[in-house]
Amino acid sequence: MTPYTPIEFLITACNCPLCGAFSEQEWSVGTKVKYHDNRYGLGVLEHLAFSMCSHCRQHTIWLNEKMIYPFSGVAPLPNMDMPEDIIEDFQEARNIVELSPRGAVALLRLIIQKLCIHLGEKGDNINSDISNLVKKGLPEKMQKALDSVRVVGNNAVHPGKIDLKDDRETAYKLFHFVNIIAELLISQPKQIDEFYNFKIPEKSREAIKERDK
Repeated sequence: MTPYTPIEFLITACNCPLCGAFSEQEWSVGTKVKYHDNRYGLGVLEHLAFSMCSHCRQHTIWLNEKMIYPFSGVAPLPNMDMPEDIIEDFQEARNIVELSPRGAVALLRLIIQKLCIHLGEKGDNINSDISNLVKKGLPEKMQKALDSVRVVGNNAVHPGKIDLKDDRETAYKLFHFVNIIAELLISQPKQIDEFYNFKIPEKSREAIKERDK
């Protein structure tokens, strides 16, 4: 899986929160912006900073060293091999994570449920789905990642011992877990199948099928 470096104030290179590419960031700090208010007239906003991605040329906006645009904060972009509806849920979770980490985590739990369905499970009971995937050979580390999102996400929906009201760090970690799960369970098998079907002659594939019977 490609390493992900989240943006930080004054960082020189990172994964852009707007395009996802790892690129240099050009900073403009201590900027004052004039604005016009119909009631009070001309004013000045201070303590602003802007960073521009050298890849997409788009800007992030910072106030008092905290990013205020885009709203997704430092949450990673989704793995694009996931189904389209899951990508939409992932993007929605990114858009609300700064305002409601608990809401974002609840959406990530829904994503895990949908991923289980995509992997051939029923989707009626996420705990049973994960158990079935384990029986089918799901690696232990992936089981732990799935259960982490499931349990923490359940506490977001039905608050228990974990208080997620302002826990952005936990939410960001679960975004990464979802992408790791998608990488290992969707992207890597897809890449293997594409290479196998493209490079291995059909007669050889048929012979392998007969061997495995």
